[in-house]
Amino acid sequence: MFRQILNWRTLLALVAIIIVSGTIFYSQYLAKKIAREERQKVEQWVEAGKFLINAPINADITFASRIVTENKSIPIIETNEKDSITNYINLDSAQVARNSTYVEQKLRQFKSQNKAVEWTDPQNPSIRNRYYYGESKLLNEVRYYPIVQLCIVALFIAITLLSLRSSYRSVQNQVWAGMAKETAHQLGTPVSSLEGWVEMLKEKPGNEKIAQELEKDVDRLRLVSDRFGKIGSTPHLEETNLVSQINNMVDYMRKRAAGKITFTVNAHGQQQIVSRVSAPLFDWVIENLLKNALDAMEGKGAITVDIHEDAKSVHIDITDTGKGISKQNTARVFKPGFTTKKRGWGLGLSLSRRIIKHYHKGEIFVKHSELGKGTTFRIVLKK
Repeated sequence: MFRQILNWRTLLALVAIIIVSGTIFYSQYLAKKIAREERQKVEQWVEAGKFLINAPINADITFASRIVTENKSIPIIETNEKDSITNYINLDSAQVARNSTYVEQKLRQFKSQNKAVEWTDPQNPSIRNRYYYGESKLLNEVRYYPIVQLCIVALFIAITLLSLRSSYRSVQNQVWAGMAKETAHQLGTPVSSLEGWVEMLKEKPGNEKIAQELEKDVDRLRLVSDRFGKIGSTPHLEETNLVSQINNMVDYMRKRAAGKITFTVNAHGQQQIVSRVSAPLFDWVIENLLKNALDAMEGKGAITVDIHEDAKSVHIDITDTGKGISKQNTARVFKPGFTTKKRGWGLGLSLSRRIIKHYHKGEIFVKHSELGKGTTFRIVLKK
């Protein structure tokens, strides 16, 4: 699926480049064609205007008048042989009235855009006028059309990529849920069998201690199976005292921690901090974070769980004194498959994020990490 998205991105990029390139070349062609036609119109307008001025009394001026009056789109400024402005047409009359330098500004603009059309009086060569003209509205629209189309194509590509990404995530979620449920199903049969064997051990005198310890491990397997079974379905959230819930999980991990590890739970004197959670899934998250902290410290150090609340949310900070996470890896720790361990699937933090974000509508992130000093993960839950 990921390769398909990459192929789609490449194909869309090529299509966009072809469309935009073709549009730019064609727009440039049209712009040059319109510019040539507009220059011809200006030249005709100049000739028609001079004909009207110098025409004999009985001359037919219909065609010349039509050429002069029909030019309502191309702005033109007339100057004399000294380049002083003598007349203009098709300029913004409101701007002319409001700004005394507007015509001069437009003249400088026109000089930079097009070469002037010159006219010399055949009877008096000393009279030489220049006609500077700007670009019509149509020509400007043609020039800016590729930019507009580029924005449309970019928007289309962005929407398509978002749709593909959403589809990819949907498939990924289905794979996650399918794998989790299949794991729960596969664990169900041997766990049920083990429960039967534990009951048989209890019935025989002298096996009480063994049976008790085995029962704890079987209960643990049943809990793991239950956790996997809840992935992909909407969990039932209940109001839970997070202080006692976290203390229970910390006690469980403390008994199984190797080496000299100090565990501390700090609730700032509060015995009860309540939030709506799915206890089995929430325990899974805490367990994953505590296991990662233990792996980071390699048998020596301290783990502190700080629980505090404000008016709207509960904050749970899990801090270790381990090796820390590099800056380039901080943004990748929650991605499926990412791990710095020699053994491991790199799924623990990814599952934790899914549980907190999608099922509990909360947040989980790396609050702080420094190489050689440790890491703090923060969980934020709504009250």
